[in-house]
Amino acid sequence: MNNSIESNMEQESSPPPPEPVEPATETPQDDNKPDRDSRMWAMFCHLAAFASIIIPFVGGVIGPLVIWLIKKEEMPFVDDQGKESVNFQITMLIGFIICFVLTFIVIGIPLLLLLALADLILIIIAAIKSNDGVQYRYPFALRLIK
Repeated sequence: MNNSIESNMEQESSPPPPEPVEPATETPQDDNKPDRDSRMWAMFCHLAAFASIIIPFVGGVIGPLVIWLIKKEEMPFVDDQGKESVNFQITMLIGFIICFVLTFIVIGIPLLLLLALADLILIIIAAIKSNDGVQYRYPFALRLIK
């Protein structure tokens, strides 16, 4: 009787047997995420705006425009991000022209510096996001190219 009580206690205190585990299956990769090359070229579209350092004012538009025109047919993600980058750089060009005109009233100088800083920061953010496969949208940009 003592043995039967001990065996009942062992059965009650032991954990239940583990449930059978199904064999692991490969989960398909997210089909919406662009491939590595598309993300790289999209990042280059944003970073090409730094061409304005070499060619002031219009270089910021020409750099992304060239990459976008070359790669837009073969990579949809580059098409999207290239248009976004070109639109933003056109917006920045318009802003720089307005600030340049306002420098004669002196208020254009601080506005020019703020606009240049915003351009720099937003280009870097866009490049990082597009390299992660995110369809980045600039917070303010004229959507001239659709």
